[in-house]
Amino acid sequence: MEPKNLIQHFINNFNAKPEFIVRAPGRVNLIGEHTDYNDGFVLPMAIDRAIWLALRSRPGDQVRIHSLDLETELAFQLNSLKPGTDWIEYPKGVASELMKAGYPLCGFEAVMTGNVPRGAGLSSSAAVELAVARAFAAVSGFEWDAIKMAKISQKAENLWVGVNCGIMDQMASAACHSGHALFLDCRSLEIQYAPLPHGVSVVILDTSTRRGLVDSAYNERRNQCEEAARLFGVKALRDVSVEEFEKSKGEKGLSEVVSRRAKHIVSENDRVLEAVQVMKSGNVRRLGELFNASHDSLRYDFEVTNDALNVMVECAREAPGCYGARMTGAGFGGCAVALVEEEKAEAFTHAVIAAYRQRSGLEASVYVCKASEGASLVHI
Repeated sequence: MEPKNLIQHFINNFNAKPEFIVRAPGRVNLIGEHTDYNDGFVLPMAIDRAIWLALRSRPGDQVRIHSLDLETELAFQLNSLKPGTDWIEYPKGVASELMKAGYPLCGFEAVMTGNVPRGAGLSSSAAVELAVARAFAAVSGFEWDAIKMAKISQKAENLWVGVNCGIMDQMASAACHSGHALFLDCRSLEIQYAPLPHGVSVVILDTSTRRGLVDSAYNERRNQCEEAARLFGVKALRDVSVEEFEKSKGEKGLSEVVSRRAKHIVSENDRVLEAVQVMKSGNVRRLGELFNASHDSLRYDFEVTNDALNVMVECAREAPGCYGARMTGAGFGGCAVALVEEEKAEAFTHAVIAAYRQRSGLEASVYVCKASEGASLVHI
């Protein structure tokens, strides 16, 4: 939605013009899957789909947010926060963690809308958290620090909402730069920016399947990775090189399954490091090969794809202009991501939708994306 429409909705709702408009983007992870909880490397990119808030400060400690998309208005008091069960828990959690960190907060009233697809693994929740943090910075007058705000938003999701997510989603929504992916070291939280090669589109392919009861599978993978790290005598698999793994995996007593899980993590970290270098050199063909290798590793070694994801990736790889494709996110459903020649993005989209429908009987949603800026104030 364009900000001007948002301004009109704000005027209709609150009989005044907003003082600020803020936005925070969703994200897609280009490469580096399941490496985060192994202290490894990830390469997310903020997408040009975002959560927007038009807002103005108000006296007192009340925060009122009218959601255009959900057609509801909810409010809470900063000085008497109580847990509940609605979407307002995300803003409440951010407020709670900001106050715990010593930030003085002012109340505000806002209208919120967004076009990040919910439930597709594109981090709509992190976008809400960072948009709210940006809103509090605007009305309360404290300095914006993207990395601090990402950590606070992650705490809000972990401690208030109760979702045990890593830092990647919030860091991408807070700190990304337009035209670049964000290389994140999940151990040190150091970041670098890797430019997206010219003439390339990033295309997100939603399989229309959603992750089912996969908590147990996720925890099992995590435990297998921890077992492999213990057998290698390291803190995390991040500390094992590809060469070291290949040379000594047979001597470490890893079961066949644990060995395959570890192989994915060790090789995926290596692929992320190479991806950053090939993006800097503009080698888009090699970047596509890394996408393909990542998916195959997630399919055969880590075993977190499903039939729909595998069919989608096959359809994408066969379509015009595709350099490479892979599942993105936790797996077992959700989205794939493809690297596509910009001029062929439209033909690619039509070909993938048709092929996927024919092979799976499902309708795909396809989003051609640009690499966007992290959470920011929009000039009215």
